[in-house]
Amino acid sequence: QVQLVESGGGLVQPGGSLRLSCAASGSTFNINVMGWYRQAPGKQRELVATITSGGGLRYADSVKGRFTISRDNAKNTVDLQMNSLNPEDTAVYYCYALKRIGSFWGQGTQVTVSS
Repeated sequence: QVQLVESGGGLVQPGGSLRLSCAASGSTFNINVMGWYRQAPGKQRELVATITSGGGLRYADSVKGRFTISRDNAKNTVDLQMNSLNPEDTAVYYCYALKRIGSFWGQGTQVTVSS
């Protein structure tokens, strides 16, 4: 099993920035993919960004150029730097990890973009 704990959410004004962090513990060897998904009220959970153990990146079109994902394989952490936030980015953000045996999710952290 892999436990994921997110931090860094909060309230920010439009145009502002936030940095989310996620720390993995437990059976952390051979985690292939780590990343972030989000779920806004009344909407399905959607991919935000993922990064493989080899550094391969994937971003949702809606966040390209604004969000940057990074990963520290030695520390088993994944961060999401979010810039130029807008109200459409308001959601609960979930950390995600994928191993051969299955996928794992954090509890989520709320990000609210509002003036």
